[in-house]
Amino acid sequence: MTGQKQNRTVEALKDDIQRHVALTLGSDPFPPRKEHYYLGLCYTVRDRLVEKWLDTQRSYYDAITKRVYYMSLEFLPGQFLMNYIQALGLEEDCREAVRDFGLDLDDLAEEEWNPGLGNGGLGRLASCYMDSMATCRIPGYGYGILYDYGIFYQTIVNGFQQEGADNWLRQDSPWVLRRGHFMYPVHFFGRSESYRDGAGQERFRWVDTETVMAMACDIMVPGHRNGNVTNMRLWKAISSRDFELEHFNRGDYIGAVQAKVESENISKVLYPNDNSPVGRELRLRQQYFFVAATFQDIMRRFRKNNYSSFDCLPEQVTVQLNDTHPAIGIAELMRILVDEESLVWERAWDICRRTFAYTNHTVLPEALEVWPAELLGRVLPRHLQIIFEINHHFLEGVRRQFPGREDLVRSVSIIGEDGGKHVRMAHLAIVGSHAVNGVAALHSRIIRDKLFRDFALIMPEKFTNVTNGITPRRWLYQCNPALSELISSVIGEKWVTDLSRLEELAPYADDPQFQLRWQEVRRRNKKLLARYVLRKLGLGINPSTLFDVHIKRIHEYKRQLLNVLHVITLYNRLRGQNGQPHPPRTVFFAGKAAPGYQQAKLIIKLINSVAQVVNADPAVGSVLKVVFLPNYCVSQAERIIPAADLSQQISTAGMEASGTGNMKFALNGALTIGTLDGANVEIREAVGEENFFLFGRTEGEVETLRREGYDPREIYEQSLELKKALDMIATGAFSPEAPGLFRPIVDSLLSHGDYYMMLADYEDYIKVQRRVEDAYLDAAGWTRMSILNTAHMGMFSSDRAVMEYASNIWKVAPLP
Repeated sequence: MTGQKQNRTVEALKDDIQRHVALTLGSDPFPPRKEHYYLGLCYTVRDRLVEKWLDTQRSYYDAITKRVYYMSLEFLPGQFLMNYIQALGLEEDCREAVRDFGLDLDDLAEEEWNPGLGNGGLGRLASCYMDSMATCRIPGYGYGILYDYGIFYQTIVNGFQQEGADNWLRQDSPWVLRRGHFMYPVHFFGRSESYRDGAGQERFRWVDTETVMAMACDIMVPGHRNGNVTNMRLWKAISSRDFELEHFNRGDYIGAVQAKVESENISKVLYPNDNSPVGRELRLRQQYFFVAATFQDIMRRFRKNNYSSFDCLPEQVTVQLNDTHPAIGIAELMRILVDEESLVWERAWDICRRTFAYTNHTVLPEALEVWPAELLGRVLPRHLQIIFEINHHFLEGVRRQFPGREDLVRSVSIIGEDGGKHVRMAHLAIVGSHAVNGVAALHSRIIRDKLFRDFALIMPEKFTNVTNGITPRRWLYQCNPALSELISSVIGEKWVTDLSRLEELAPYADDPQFQLRWQEVRRRNKKLLARYVLRKLGLGINPSTLFDVHIKRIHEYKRQLLNVLHVITLYNRLRGQNGQPHPPRTVFFAGKAAPGYQQAKLIIKLINSVAQVVNADPAVGSVLKVVFLPNYCVSQAERIIPAADLSQQISTAGMEASGTGNMKFALNGALTIGTLDGANVEIREAVGEENFFLFGRTEGEVETLRREGYDPREIYEQSLELKKALDMIATGAFSPEAPGLFRPIVDSLLSHGDYYMMLADYEDYIKVQRRVEDAYLDAAGWTRMSILNTAHMGMFSSDRAVMEYASNIWKVAPLP
C-alpha cells in the first residue's frame, strides 16, 4: 500500500512538473531541459507550500493569536529548493520523479542562485529563527526588503578582492510571490505642521511629502514536516507614478523616468556604500521604508480582528528589532498612535514600549548606529520631532530618579551632542522596548555591565540574554546527509526537531566500530570538498590532510591575520626542517571584506599571496597548502563545514557578540581552536574543556593590558619566529613585485598599537596549534573528541533560542 501511495505521489509530481514547464514557462516539456525542469520542480514544490501556508494563516485568525513580527534588514536563507523538499518530506519522491525524466535532483538544485538578501551572521541568524518559528509553530513572520542586488559578488583577481553585481533576481525567482494588492505608500521629506483639533489640543501632521509605494513580496518558510508554513514578507520599492508626463511631452524621456528610478533605488541593493551623503541618505530611507510598510501591514491585520482599543495592541503584536536598523519603528508607531489615531502621548508610549523588544548584536561602541539629526530631520522631519519628545520625557524621568546626575543624563540621552547633534539608535531601541537582550552569556554581561551600564542602572529589569542558535535542519540534516544518516542509524531521527537528543550519541564516542563509521563519513565529506576546490580553483588538495578552516567576514577583530602568521610560522618550520613531525595541513580561508574597508581587503591579498608562495614551494610539498575560496555564501558554507577538522574561532576576546559559525562547525564534528569570546564560552562548557583548544587572553585581561600599556614591538623583538614572519611580510617576501605592499599591515601591528591583540596572543596561539597537531596524529582520540562535540551541541539549536524568546520576551505560545 505504501508503495502505491508513493507511486501516486511521484506521478502527481511528474504531472505537475510538466504542467508548469508547459503552462507556467510556456516551454515544450520535451526533450526535458535541465533549466526548464528545475523551474517546473520549483513551481510544483511552491504549489504544495502555498496550500499549507493558506491553512496556517487561517489557523492564526481562527485562534485570534498573538503574532511575532521579526524585523530585520537582512535575511540570509541560502538556497530554497532542497530545504523546502526536505521540510515537506518529499526528497525521495522528487528524486524518483526527476530521475524518470533522465535528470538528477542534485544537479537541478545546483541551478539555484543564493538569494542576495543578507550579508553575514545577522541575516543567517534571522533565517535560522524563521525556520525555528515555523517548526516550533510560533505564529509570526519575518519582515525585511527584497533587494534586487545582494552585497556583491566577490572575485579574486591577482589576489585582490574585486566586487561585482550580485544580481540574483536577474531572471526573477520562483520563490517570490509578488502581492500587488498589498501596496502601501511610504512618505519622505516634507515638513511637520501643527494644528488644533476639535478639542483645542495641539496636534501635528506630516505634509508636502514625497511618496514611494512598498509592494509586498512573500517567500514561504515551512516547518519541518509539521504542515506549518509561515513566510517572510519583503518589501519592494515601486514608484508612485510611472513617469512625469510633462517631461515626456517635452521629449525629455530621461527626466520623465528619473523620479521613478530614484524611488525604486530604495530596494535595489543591500547596504549601499554610506561613505557619501547620498549613500547615507539611501540607507536611512531603506530602513524607514521597510519599517513604515511593515507597520501598515501590522495595523491592517490588527484592524481585521476588530479590536475595540489600541490598548490591545501589545497583547496581539510583538515586534522584535533585530539590531538597530528597524529602531525608527519606535518613532513610527508613536506617529501612528498620536498623529493618526489621536491617542494622548502617555497612553501611546505605554503601548509602544510594551510592543517592542530589541536584540543587540555588537559590543563595539563604534559600530552602534547613529544618524546626524540634520539628515534624519530632513528625510523624516516628524520622526525627529517625536524622537526629541521621547528623549525629553525619558530624561525628565531619569532626573527624577537620579537628581543631580547630569553625567548620567548625558550618557543615556538618545540625542548625542559631540560632533554635532545626532540620534543614537541603540539608545532609542533601549528606551522604546520592554526587553533588551544580548546573544551570548558573555555578550549580554558586557552590554549590561559596560556598553549600556547606565541604562542597566536605570532599568535593570529590561536586560536579559538569549544565546544564539542555529537550525539543525539546514546545518546538519541538509548540509551533511552522510553524518545525519549515521547519527539517525543509532539514535533515530527525533534529533532533527529536538537537538538535545544528540546527547544519546555520547556513549558511542568510545565505540571502535562507530568511530570507524564516523571517520569514513568525514573522509567522504573531505573528498567532496577537495573535488569542489579542484573544480573552482584548479588546485588539487589531499583529503587526508588536516582541514583547518577559517570562514567568516574579513575583519581585523576576527583575526584572519593571526591565522596567516601561524601559516607563515609553520611554513618556515617546514622549510627549516626542525625535526618535529607536522601532520599535513590544508588551511582554508573564505569571506568578503566590505568594499570600503581597505585593511581587510589588503589582508585578503596577503592570504592569497602567502598561498601563492606556499603552494608553489616544493620544499613543503603537500604538507602545507593554503586555499582562499572566493564569493563565500551559504551554499559554499554548506560544502565546507561538513569537511572541516579544525574550526578557527579566534576573535579578540570581548569583541564577537556570539558567532553562529562556531556552532555550525562543532555540530558537524569539527574541533574548535578559539578564544573565550562570544558563544565560544558556552560551547566550551558544553563540549568539555578537554575537547576545545583554548588560547589567548580573556576579555578582562585584554582590557587590563590596554589600560596598563601594551607594547607590541617588545613582543616582536622577543619572539624570533614572529619577527621573521612579520619581516617577511614587510620586506616583500610574499609580494616581490611590490615589496612595500603589505607594510600597512605590519605598521598597524608595530606602530599603531595592535588594537586587536594579534601579537599579544601569538605565542599562545602557536603553542595550542602544536597541541592540535599532536591530537590529530591520534586518530582514535581525535574522532572521540569529534563525536563528543556533536553530541553536546544540543543547546545551540535555534529551536531552543526561539522558545526562550517566545516564553520570556514575546509572551506567545506555540499553536497546537
